[in-house]
Amino acid sequence: MELEKGERLEDLDCNNLKIIQNKSDYTFTSDSILLANFIKLKSKENAVEIGGGNGVISILITGRNRFKKIKIFEIQEKMQKNCEKNIKINNLSDKLELICDDVKKFRKYLEVGSQDVVFSNPPYFPVDDSPESVRKNARQEVFLTLKDLIRVSAEMLKYGGRFYLIYPASRLCELIYECEKNDIKIKRMFFTENCHKIINLVVIEGKKCGNDGVQILPNVRV
Repeated sequence: MELEKGERLEDLDCNNLKIIQNKSDYTFTSDSILLANFIKLKSKENAVEIGGGNGVISILITGRNRFKKIKIFEIQEKMQKNCEKNIKINNLSDKLELICDDVKKFRKYLEVGSQDVVFSNPPYFPVDDSPESVRKNARQEVFLTLKDLIRVSAEMLKYGGRFYLIYPASRLCELIYECEKNDIKIKRMFFTENCHKIINLVVIEGKKCGNDGVQILPNVRV
């Protein structure tokens, strides 16, 4: 596949999987790898990724899990094109399906309560007055707030379905509140810390209509 100006092809060091990224747009970070490594899928399960970007998380998951299908929702046109390329270069069209639309309109594509797993590495920050860009839309809640993300995820999930998310630890109270409000019980979580042992992110696994009780896993240094 011919690369466009600014694009580069990188090896993901996982089952010969590759990724095309454009340096002028938003590129994936260690957040995506942390989440992909934490997500576990079973052979007959269907899943949804919300805000797939260039597709790196779902692509990495294919290298470590057997599953039926992942549907990837992505609203930004530039990232849609990049994601489609990455699905094709890895020959994953039978496992990954890109849906080019706002996930809040998911009922056009999926039945309520139909998914075994929903996961996301979403925009982290409130919207500011900086110029519109692919990078801004990927980092700020331009198209999707935390409130809408968790509401939509809960609507998609089956009873007992699992929800995976990576998010700033500084917004943990808000995250727990929205999960509880939507009948998602956090069952496992861990925090990331930098070299100064400062906590940055929290990674969670929740369960739709689960019981109380959460397992706190050891911190991960990044």
